[in-house]
Amino acid sequence: MAIGTFKDAEARENEINGVGDLEKPLITTQDESYKCSDENGSIFMVLFSTFVAVCGAFEFGSCVGYSAPTQAAIREDLGLSLSEFSMFGSILTIGAMIGAVTSGRVADLIGRKGAMRLSAAFCITGWLAVYFSKGALSLDVGRFSTGFGIGVLSFVVPVFIAEIAPKHLRGGLTTLNQLMIVIGQSVAFLIGTVITWRSLALTGLVPCIFLFVGLCFIPESPRWLAKVGQHEEFRAALRKLRGNDADITEEADEILEYIETLESLPKATVWDLFQQKYIRAVIIGVALMVFQQFGGINGISFYASETFALAGLSSGKTGTIAYACVQVPITFLGAILMDRSGRRALIMLSASGTFLGCFLAGSSFYLKEHDLYPEWRPILAVAGVLIYIGSFSIGMGAGPWVIMSEIFPINVKGVAGSLVVLVNWLGAWTVSYTFNFLMAWSTYGTFYIYSGFSLLTILYVAKFVPETKGKTLEEIQACINSH
Repeated sequence: MAIGTFKDAEARENEINGVGDLEKPLITTQDESYKCSDENGSIFMVLFSTFVAVCGAFEFGSCVGYSAPTQAAIREDLGLSLSEFSMFGSILTIGAMIGAVTSGRVADLIGRKGAMRLSAAFCITGWLAVYFSKGALSLDVGRFSTGFGIGVLSFVVPVFIAEIAPKHLRGGLTTLNQLMIVIGQSVAFLIGTVITWRSLALTGLVPCIFLFVGLCFIPESPRWLAKVGQHEEFRAALRKLRGNDADITEEADEILEYIETLESLPKATVWDLFQQKYIRAVIIGVALMVFQQFGGINGISFYASETFALAGLSSGKTGTIAYACVQVPITFLGAILMDRSGRRALIMLSASGTFLGCFLAGSSFYLKEHDLYPEWRPILAVAGVLIYIGSFSIGMGAGPWVIMSEIFPINVKGVAGSLVVLVNWLGAWTVSYTFNFLMAWSTYGTFYIYSGFSLLTILYVAKFVPETKGKTLEEIQACINSH
């Protein structure tokens, strides 16, 4: 999931591409915060607007986390086959893929707030369809609808936050998007272990309601208002965000100059991405998304409860609760380390952990198939999955997206981002749909395949992916071309 005036062309390019903002730490010192609040006036509206927007991120996590604790109950109550439930679990990603691809046009046409309202409407419709379902068709329609909604939210929420936040808060506030996705997923895991699958569907309505109501009290993105020529509304929204006593003249001029610069650039097409100066960056962005998804994250997270049960736990709920408790603090730690240790090193460390986690889980199922060491099998499976999700959360979850945001020049960033998002969701659908079939074919083989992709990730990043932390766009491009 754009900034102002500059002294020279290089500064303009770096600022527009937002590289500097990605270097901002998640946590600032008290002196820095005090100084920035003096310069920018009241930030209450910024924080409140961010809270409203990340309700959409929480909804995203709720949708993703829904299938893991409900698989056994839904199949039993509605008599679904393995194939039918696999379609139900994976069709979310098809809807999300369509939503993500159309999200840019939707957000530009009806505004950031309008796009969030539309997304919430699709999610509410989807959850109600799931709640009242009597068979596979209505389940799939509801799941697809929620998928489309979160596909749009996956784009518009971080964009809205980045566009309303002052520079000194942009990095930290944008990071909240990923954190709230993980929290939403973990809450769905936890609640799903104690309530029915129909009741869990109703809980998915809660963040949508907060989002709908909250949007009535927050301003539209000033950047979007300026882009569509609503200059009076643009200045009113910016003043509401910065405080009545703040001087918004300089920032307003920066935004208008940025938009003028953006509109002066040639419109890029997909075919432009195959030019020599862009193709290596495109390959890196696409490859990172392929490795992220084919490492198995959506299969393991969508069906975590059944995986723990297959490993020999008396109840899959215990493992699912542990899974949820691990995710949130590790994701928060990863957000801090991303700006301190660098993207490349953190992704390689993360992939090493996912390799180990999948290898341990696969070994557990290998022992089960050969009836060896029954007392060790549940321990290995739980340890493997928890190591996997902790390792993924610390780097592989956010790292590829951060690098993707840094390697493309602004004139191709939109079309390149759409291509990368499409690849990401195609991979997500493939993994989530095939997971149950792979597990039926070979439980340990499935995890060994995922561990193989993790190993390939380490090798690929070490050989081809440059470190982007602290570098200008020109330096990043030079590093890419030298690999």
